[in-house]
Amino acid sequence: MAEPDLSGARGPLLAPALPDHDPHDVVESAVVRGLARSWGRRATVKKREPDLDELFDPTRLDFPDELVPFHAHPAYRALDEERRARLRGWGWIAYNKNVMDIEQYVVNPGFALITTDFFEVGPSDTVTAGVLQAMVDEQYHTLMHLNASAVIRRRRGWRMPESALPPCRTVREHRAAVDAAPDPRAQALIRLAFTTVAETSISAFLGLMTEDEDLQPVNRTTVALHRRDELSHASLAAELLKMVFTDLGPGDRAQLVEALAAGIEAFTGSDLGTWAAIVEAERVPGGREMLADTAAAPHPRRVVQDCSAIRRLCADLGVADDLSVTW
Repeated sequence: MAEPDLSGARGPLLAPALPDHDPHDVVESAVVRGLARSWGRRATVKKREPDLDELFDPTRLDFPDELVPFHAHPAYRALDEERRARLRGWGWIAYNKNVMDIEQYVVNPGFALITTDFFEVGPSDTVTAGVLQAMVDEQYHTLMHLNASAVIRRRRGWRMPESALPPCRTVREHRAAVDAAPDPRAQALIRLAFTTVAETSISAFLGLMTEDEDLQPVNRTTVALHRRDELSHASLAAELLKMVFTDLGPGDRAQLVEALAAGIEAFTGSDLGTWAAIVEAERVPGGREMLADTAAAPHPRRVVQDCSAIRRLCADLGVADDLSVTW
């Protein structure tokens, strides 16, 4: 099936003129300014929406078997194809919910710290505009992934509501870290760290769904469109962290580094809590034992293995060796 035309304009939506660049403003980098200037041309929210029903192909897989954490377990292999197809369908619903949860509860609240100038770095109008543009993108990405789940439910005839699933692992660990923080500033540093990890690493997470030609075109197209935006967001998030990091004292820097490590572990690891809810919903025979065996594996495989972007950022800041992370 042909890929959709991704270049058409959504309509006469023009980006407002941005203020002139102030070369003396140290927190307005050329990278951020370029991103803000180009938003109207590159952002998915500014493009024509693909027809998801037209893209749907009932013969294609909704989710790669390789991303099911217990795909090699004998109990999973013993299931009939209809049962495995439903689990893959749930995998796609959970994948979308993961993205939506992170955008809504991790990324945009972290970006809001910049637009409200919580860290008192004095972002320029251009920086603030660029962050607000990214926040609009994230809201639209949430809608995109909701629609991609909805079309699978509708065309497959499967209910599979997001409400049956818990918050994703990144959100759970983000909330726990924020709740355990001793004061609002420590909370803000955690939020900024998790946002930075998510925005610099999510393109690798999305890339897991773009290479397999056997996958559902609806799913691959949704992820490809989202990923194009996130490649720009990664640069924005890196510049924002550098902007804040410059003004932090030693204690705050240490807290931020610790939070970055926690964010990396949360974002890259497998989410067996979500899969436990799926197995329970589907009443998979031997499901509890299968999950227990998977959890007990000596070297659990990371879902996201490419951490090169956040590693480069930490190296630029001179803190890569300070993170308690196995790269």
